Amino acid sequence: MKIEIRIILLLSCLWTACEDTIDVNLDEGDPLLVVDAWINDLPQEQVILLSLTQSYFSEEDAPVVTDAIVTVTSDAGTRYDFTERNQGEYVWSPTPLVPTFGEVGTDYTLSVRMESGVEYQAFSSMNRVPTLDSVSFKFEEETIFLPDSYLAEFWARDLVGIGDTYWIQAYKNGEFLNLPSDITIAYDAGISQGDGDTDGRVFLQPIREGINPDIEDEDGDQLSPYAIGDSVYVEIHSITNDAFDYLLEVSTQTDRPGGFAELFSQPLANVPTNIVPVNGDNPAVGFFNTASVSGNGRRLE
Repeated sequence: MKIEIRIILLLSCLWTACEDTIDVNLDEGDPLLVVDAWINDLPQEQVILLSLTQSYFSEEDAPVVTDAIVTVTSDAGTRYDFTERNQGEYVWSPTPLVPTFGEVGTDYTLSVRMESGVEYQAFSSMNRVPTLDSVSFKFEEETIFLPDSYLAEFWARDLVGIGDTYWIQAYKNGEFLNLPSDITIAYDAGISQGDGDTDGRVFLQPIREGINPDIEDEDGDQLSPYAIGDSVYVEIHSITNDAFDYLLEVSTQTDRPGGFAELFSQPLANVPTNIVPVNGDNPAVGFFNTASVSGNGRRLE
């Protein structure tokens, strides 16, 4: 009983009484290169974003990297030049002769040479992707968790062969659902490698329904993810196993609960990266992945 009382007093102190202000002086290290390079084979411009890390407490936009030389080269020697269009934004544009980037089964090397001469590289393979057959809606009556709701669901089957990984992305009314809670990834047709025999099967229900945004009104009450007239477009992006681990860690680190759960959650850790320095010792953060994409959509009527 004494132990229980002490725990309660400790938690009470944490949430109420212990409100002394503590000033923390954090050492500011050298800025690190941040690479946002998620390339795909859709017939559209491909964009790589380069910036630098900044102080944790800074309220300014992250500084961008300008005048870099950015290329992606295939294992067959095909070179794609990414030209700086806006500061920190490097773009490859399709042409009539080369309407899309890349080819499934090909390995690619990203090279970023800074104006200072420091160079970074990353490697990725463009893996296969299954066909996204269809998207459907279903109506569910009110529960203790949701009001009367329309839920979206996509239908696709994992390709036969163990070890395929995917990032499922959704757009509601043309807007990309990009919150940490919207990150939906799959290992074969399951949530993780340890989900049992999910190879070659229809994606599990939690993955199929991961395209439903978590929406609340101004009072914090849950709303239906979709309403009559809304549209949803879903894409399956093939990703490498390393990219799967990266997105899993990003989701874990950025979608952390607050309050009591946060008190006992795992500590923050560095998210893995596949960006490595070639001729320097200053590390980088971010990720490079080349994806094949399949998509489908529907409007709720």
